[in-house]
Amino acid sequence: MLDLRPIGYVIGLLVAVLGATMLLPMLVDLAEGRGHWPAFAESAVITILIGGLLALSCANSVDQGLTIQQTFLLTTSVWLALPIFGALPFILGETDLRFVDAFFEAMSGLTTTGSTVLSELEELPSGMLLWRGLLQWLGGVGIIVVAMVFLPELRVGGMQIFKSEGFDTFGKILPRAGEIAQRISVIYLALTMICALAYLGSGMSAFDATVHAMTTIATGGFANYDASFATFGAATQYFAVAFMLLAALPFVRFVQLTAGTAQPLLHDPQIRAFFLTAFVLVAGLTLWQLRALEVSTEEAFRSTLFNTVSLLTGTGYASADYMLWGSFAVAVLFFTGLIGGCAGSTACSIKIFRYQLLFASIRAQVARIRSPNGVFVPRYDGRPVGDDVLNSVMSFFMFFVVSLGVLSVGLAMTGLDFVTSLSGAAAALANIGPGLGDQIGPTGNFAALNDTAKWMLSIAMLLGRLELLAVYAIFTVHFWRA
Repeated sequence: MLDLRPIGYVIGLLVAVLGATMLLPMLVDLAEGRGHWPAFAESAVITILIGGLLALSCANSVDQGLTIQQTFLLTTSVWLALPIFGALPFILGETDLRFVDAFFEAMSGLTTTGSTVLSELEELPSGMLLWRGLLQWLGGVGIIVVAMVFLPELRVGGMQIFKSEGFDTFGKILPRAGEIAQRISVIYLALTMICALAYLGSGMSAFDATVHAMTTIATGGFANYDASFATFGAATQYFAVAFMLLAALPFVRFVQLTAGTAQPLLHDPQIRAFFLTAFVLVAGLTLWQLRALEVSTEEAFRSTLFNTVSLLTGTGYASADYMLWGSFAVAVLFFTGLIGGCAGSTACSIKIFRYQLLFASIRAQVARIRSPNGVFVPRYDGRPVGDDVLNSVMSFFMFFVVSLGVLSVGLAMTGLDFVTSLSGAAAALANIGPGLGDQIGPTGNFAALNDTAKWMLSIAMLLGRLELLAVYAIFTVHFWRA
């Protein structure tokens, strides 16, 4: 029989930690003096109490390792439980959201998607804005640990190719995860602080610099203003681009860099492909803007650079309404969001390495057709790629396309138009943030969607953040018979 105690213990601890972080926005609201702090105090008490009791009741399982079955359940259950408690401040606080909207906002935050149901952000209490930033910041570091520790072990979506990057964790998930998380968290915190200082130096207030640094390094995209980064000047936008790019790189390379080894960072094929992709997209769309729109060269380059990198990394900030750039640019930006950053980063979507493996497999297959007697093996970074990795990657692509189609049809059945349905499904599954169109595009939000659509999109965010297969696996009969 499946022992749920190790799962309950980890979830209880994480829920209690989430409750403790609610004290930070409570203190900010106290200092602001607008009387909104009780919402966070009540939420913190409820969350810490429930999380602590759950952890204590399951503490007798702490010395046990996790089985593959338990690990699948843990990775999914954590991202279901935390948004429920993360939604409490939105329900009890100034926003006074219904549960469906509060859960949507919390899920969007913790999965670093960046879609929002809130408007008039400038009028919200500072504590609420900080809470949105904290949700994304915590979700960002959490997903790095999941991507580097759990998903390679679960052989999800080709992630097992990175198992040799550093961590033999099978049967020892909890202690090794703690060790890895500690090393990553130091780098994650350092990048956040450097980003905040850069924002501060570019003219942001200390509060805005802090919140936006958290959502930038998490590639989350929650902003303190309805106009997102259009509120800030050119220097701030250039700094944001730099840190979005850094956050989309594999954090294991930063760990190696701090250990004195720069070669893996400089020679990683993922990183080279990522920057080449960004360069081609920015160059092409800049030339398109200069040809199609009456804008200066610097403005065309900056707006293209910022919004392209934002969508490529899945951050979801906006500095301009790119829906006005023309149908070609909109189509390119739509597919840009489906590319994503590097594995083991806070970035989202399909990820660069999967496209590299897909193209390597296609090249090998074409070579076999051309020379039937030859032996052609797909390679990644000079190493042959096993069939298990290729099958996992192909399965991921298949599930992503099928999920995108099913979700788009489901959203259309709730009454949404084609553009909103398709772009909303892509924004949720790829954790991009904004969709396309007047309703959920870069100048809109998701508040006006019906409740059914919001629930569907919330679940899609979870599916996308955990690489689809990690969630789908628990719904199979074989999983429960194992």
